[in-house]
Amino acid sequence: MKTQRFDRRSFLKTTGYGVSAFYIAKTSWAQNSPGDTIRAGVIGFRSRGRSHISSLSNLKHKGVSITALCDVDAKVLDSGVKSLEKKKAKVKGYSDLRKMLEDKDLDVISIATPNHWHSLAAILAIQAGKDVYVEKPVSHNVWEGRQLVNAARKYKRIVQTGTQSRSSDGLQEAVKWVQAGNLGKIEIARGLCYKNRPSIGLTKGPHPVPENIDWDLWCGPAPLKPPTRNSKKNGPVHYDWHWTWDYGNGDLGNQGIHQMDIARWFMGEMQLSPRVWSLGGRVGYEDDGETPNSQIVYHDYKNAPLIFEVRGLPQSKTENGRPVYMGASVGVIIHCEGGNVSIPNYSGANVLDKNGKEIKKFTSKTQGNDAHFDNFIAAVKSRKPEDLNADILEGHLSSALCHTGNISYRLGATANPEELKAFAKSEKGGEESLGRLIDHLDKNGVNLAKEKLTLGPALKMNPGTEKFIGNPAADKLLTREYRKPFVVPKIV
Repeated sequence: MKTQRFDRRSFLKTTGYGVSAFYIAKTSWAQNSPGDTIRAGVIGFRSRGRSHISSLSNLKHKGVSITALCDVDAKVLDSGVKSLEKKKAKVKGYSDLRKMLEDKDLDVISIATPNHWHSLAAILAIQAGKDVYVEKPVSHNVWEGRQLVNAARKYKRIVQTGTQSRSSDGLQEAVKWVQAGNLGKIEIARGLCYKNRPSIGLTKGPHPVPENIDWDLWCGPAPLKPPTRNSKKNGPVHYDWHWTWDYGNGDLGNQGIHQMDIARWFMGEMQLSPRVWSLGGRVGYEDDGETPNSQIVYHDYKNAPLIFEVRGLPQSKTENGRPVYMGASVGVIIHCEGGNVSIPNYSGANVLDKNGKEIKKFTSKTQGNDAHFDNFIAAVKSRKPEDLNADILEGHLSSALCHTGNISYRLGATANPEELKAFAKSEKGGEESLGRLIDHLDKNGVNLAKEKLTLGPALKMNPGTEKFIGNPAADKLLTREYRKPFVVPKIV
């Protein structure tokens, strides 16, 4: 099938070089009869978006039909359209999501683009009258995430965050059990993202973009400049954007957002932390990446701290497996007065006493992508945001915790091990977390006297306004300079 190409000049003329005047569809599924088919479009599906296609296809028995696909990579787009056509589906292909959103027959949109497109794509879809499923993190920065929440509320759209753990009935039960006080007060909530992230290579670009990729559309809100990475595995464009600040948020916003969300969920916190600091670095190798591969983020909530740990190096210089803490490499540990809750995956939880003996176990019957999309479609039909397991506000808050941690890191300065220890000593749980990080780096041959970590400032925030207190440099990083016409509107 030949994909529909978009005339960018015509679009600019009709919108006045901005997005606030974007066309809003006059029809949506909610205005049709409840028995009508819900028509879905998927944006971005080289990687994560393929699971969106799979889950939406599995909901065919509930009246869901994929009728449109969008990707800026022509090869990916053509392959996806042909794959669905082989299954007898009638699908339109688009290279530009704005053209796709003009389709009045589309009811819901799922978004699995790189992070820097998430908020703008979702806001445009909302303004066009669509309900939205948007991948985590829901934003590239704090401000645009809040704008996405504002848009969802203003236009009364159903917007689900792609944190599928929220649709695990086992975790739902575990959260209620802990919040009921069965283990006493929470002392520390800890998220873990221990995933090996090898060097992506040092090329010191720029590098040419493959002809099949529309680089202008790929960059969207970000600066239009050639890629400066070109790993053997992912080339100059794909996946490794996670480790570049213009597009990604490091492993905090890649894998860690899932665990950050679970930790905050157990704590019951519905605002950003009033104080945050971070330390870490990209150590163990020199490559084209910018984001830290080893990091601690400390959110100083009043009732208990939320501590997040990122480790991208293996167990040691001689052991290639992942490091482990209390039985988990990627997971959450809720330290309570009467024991600990270990969540080593997305669906279950184990309750341990102070001696490490299991005293209770929560397992899930409903979990994973399919359950999360099922919940999304049910809310689309009910028109009640409260029916969502991961409403966009939840997604914004958890995403923003990742962003504020990264802001502290980016404003930091290098420090020697003694300075790091002196700082962390007064922070509850901070000294212990730092000690294990230093030990881990030592096992990987990282000499912190030479390859120093960065210590970020402790930033105070007004959770009500979501702005920092007395720190203009930090406030500046709450948003970004948007490239016209890909601008997140100040008034949605």
